[in-house]
Amino acid sequence: MNFFKPFMKIKGIDANHISEIYQDIQIKLAAMHGTEFDVVLMYTIVVSSLTTSIREIQFNYSLQEIIVRAKKQSANLSKKQIQDELEKLFMRNNENVSILYNLSYIDALAESFNYLKTARICKIQKSKYINRIVDIVVKSNDKISK
Repeated sequence: MNFFKPFMKIKGIDANHISEIYQDIQIKLAAMHGTEFDVVLMYTIVVSSLTTSIREIQFNYSLQEIIVRAKKQSANLSKKQIQDELEKLFMRNNENVSILYNLSYIDALAESFNYLKTARICKIQKSKYINRIVDIVVKSNDKISK
């Protein structure tokens, strides 16, 4: 578990997340029992699990911000309506959502490892893409309402 300590620096990652990641890795290793593999494969599994978890945590923060901003812009929008519209954007593989997904991850890493200029730029870009998605959600609801 000492291997995971440096990852605790990353915003949103705590002992519970590390424990979940560790359990995920144990399951993957158990599935490969009896198979010959080397250190490279082991690191691939570890980094993959960590990266996936970090991305999901950070993107969820961005999704929460979208919900807050959309409700501010349109008081008649419910959380369910916003989530439904976001789901449609995910299904269509909307480029704004894809870019926000990656920016959220990069921002967390930059902030966690003290790359302040990069983190600042990421925050600005995240806000821009959050606003774009909010506009799409609100406009879509306006079309449905009419």
